[in-house]
Amino acid sequence: MNWFTKLFSKRTQSIAPKKKPDITPPNHPNSSLSCSEPVFTEHTKLSLTALKKLAPLRDMDDVYVEQLAHTTLGYAQGSVIFRLGQKTHLVFYLLEGSIEFQPDSDNRYTLSAESSLANLPLNSGKICGATAFAKTDITILAISGEFICRWSGQSRQQAVTVELIDIELPEQIAGNRFFTSFSEAYRENKLSLSSLPNVALKLKKAMERDLGINEAVKIIGMDASIVAKLIQLTNSPIYLPISPITSCHMAVTRLGLDQTRKLVMGISLKQLFRCQNPQLMAKMQTLWKNSLYISSLSFILAQEDGTVNPEDALLAGLVCNIGTIPILHFAEQYPNEYPNLDVLDSAIPFLNPPVGSLVLHTLGFAPELACIPKHAEDWFYESESDQLSLVDIVILAKLHSYFGTNRAKEIPYLNSIPAYAKLKNNKLTPDFSLDVLHKAQHRINAAMNFLS
Repeated sequence: MNWFTKLFSKRTQSIAPKKKPDITPPNHPNSSLSCSEPVFTEHTKLSLTALKKLAPLRDMDDVYVEQLAHTTLGYAQGSVIFRLGQKTHLVFYLLEGSIEFQPDSDNRYTLSAESSLANLPLNSGKICGATAFAKTDITILAISGEFICRWSGQSRQQAVTVELIDIELPEQIAGNRFFTSFSEAYRENKLSLSSLPNVALKLKKAMERDLGINEAVKIIGMDASIVAKLIQLTNSPIYLPISPITSCHMAVTRLGLDQTRKLVMGISLKQLFRCQNPQLMAKMQTLWKNSLYISSLSFILAQEDGTVNPEDALLAGLVCNIGTIPILHFAEQYPNEYPNLDVLDSAIPFLNPPVGSLVLHTLGFAPELACIPKHAEDWFYESESDQLSLVDIVILAKLHSYFGTNRAKEIPYLNSIPAYAKLKNNKLTPDFSLDVLHKAQHRINAAMNFLS
């Protein structure tokens, strides 16, 4: 028996309260697609404790969550709860029973109320990413999707400015001396933050005024390795030039000044991922490889979708984990204080977002990029645009990067997050990987080889 069963062991057909909450069942005449009728409806409010088990409600203000209008719906086995492509203003959670989902692929998957993933929403965007069938008799919690808009609005507001405030550490490490010291150093702006290589800084500064190709080539030519990488890139399957590129001038002309600047910045970032301590350097190398993979996925997604500049996406993917670098440098400064590597790993998801934004702000990155670390794992973030945004691309790439890892057990299904519904021709392969990325593996490998 799960936590919800005890609350509603006796079901009765509800009588609508005098002030009816703004909760419209999915089979309502205003719904764009027909779904099954619920067999019962309950307007009794769940406790705050029950609601705070659910993501992202568990991270929202208690007073707001307690006042949220919500309805409990019961469906018979075989019912259709919502359909692929259906527009909805509701967010659903599974409370009892099992649901089967049919995304835009040949395979289906099942979610049980006993699974830890039942604490995640079945859908969270304005458009449903799959058709949901009741595999057994089920109980569903329906909440107005306004809270997702509020969650995203708060997230955007927090990302606009970099405020040096206390970092909220998880309970298991809140009293740890190392993390307390790190939080204090962050709050007092005393962290040791790396600077970009000279070529990247000079090119960035020169791009702030009118800059010709010849001047850009002269600056880039100061670093032979960057020149080699640019030539390699323009000859790769990513860009497929009509004729071979053999010089820096040809490469910059082919790419354009703005794209060249972003790519030089991406190449230069690798030099930030360094430590002297062998153990911590091994973690830096793993971090860089993971950033490469996310960056490459982001680049290909942007190329395929055509809404976001691919070079912007490549750079955004590279910086989404950049907040981890000062953490590892801090550990290197205090080798006798930092905890074992497993504990360090468990704390990084809490520390990376605020520290990453601080690093990018300090390095002079644009606000759109500086907010990426804060949003990269905010799975239920709803960007303001109806089209795929830079943040959406990084979220999809980051989620995709966890497939096949231990983290896969705690992340939402791809088709249940808002960013997924914005993909053009959003299809899933049988293992629920993005079809477009599966088919573009050779280009992903080319992007990773270029940056590595």
